[in-house]
Amino acid sequence: MRLDIVTIFPEYLEPLNVSLVGKARARGQLDVRIHDLREWTHDRHNTVDDTPYGGGPGMVMKPEPWGEALDSIIESGSGSGDSGDGSADASGDGFDGAEAARPVLVVPTPSGKPFTQQLAVELSEKPWLVFTPARYEGIDRRVIEEYGDRLDVREVSIGDYVLAGGEAPVLVMVEAIARLLPGVLGNAESHRDDSFAPGAMADLLEGPVYTKPPQWRGRGIPDVLLSGHHGKIARWRRDEAFRRTVENRPDLIHRADPAAFDKKDRETLSILGWAPGPDGRFGPLAPDVEE
Repeated sequence: MRLDIVTIFPEYLEPLNVSLVGKARARGQLDVRIHDLREWTHDRHNTVDDTPYGGGPGMVMKPEPWGEALDSIIESGSGSGDSGDGSADASGDGFDGAEAARPVLVVPTPSGKPFTQQLAVELSEKPWLVFTPARYEGIDRRVIEEYGDRLDVREVSIGDYVLAGGEAPVLVMVEAIARLLPGVLGNAESHRDDSFAPGAMADLLEGPVYTKPPQWRGRGIPDVLLSGHHGKIARWRRDEAFRRTVENRPDLIHRADPAAFDKKDRETLSILGWAPGPDGRFGPLAPDVEE
């Protein structure tokens, strides 16, 4: 997979050289190319922003450098090995033109659609992603419209809050995507029981986990985890996932497809005080009212 990231703060993305992502780059599983947007400016101050039309506070990122940067990256097509930050192509063999001809453009913005595990899975199956972390009040809207006519553009938010720039969201998204690539995790099965993982865990949070020693500061671990009974352990883990989800993210249970819950799931939800409503979806039972 090839990842291009255009930013005015390349140093912010140094964490992409460490941990799982850094190892994936070193092995050639990820070809990460970091580009300084100011390289596509033409004035002595390397200006990338200007005042907004219509007035108001803040500055807006200019369309000209973004357009030149994105055109240059897209036209690189097959990947020449020039990373844009002076480093060599980690893969060593680039990408063929057909595979890399049309990248997906990922635009981090608080006004985008939520970044979910399902979207991470979808993006992990793409051969080429281009990220545009912005600063100030964002990028001139014409840039998004221009490339929306030519590429698959995804405006994505990592949460209902505003940061100083889009680099932190890029770090979040790249790590979530990269760990799904074959061979990046040591155990290929690790992500299948993650919170929000497509399938049985799509609307659940992962439950608690334990490791050795069996006793720590007077605290043990659930006996079922020592039983060796895989069926009981799987059921316990799913029940605990329901407990944690009801406690921390009840909205996930309410929006879930009731058909995804088996008989045991429904029993667990009943114990937790949840029942299906008129529309079939589960919700908390109303508390008893004393007369």
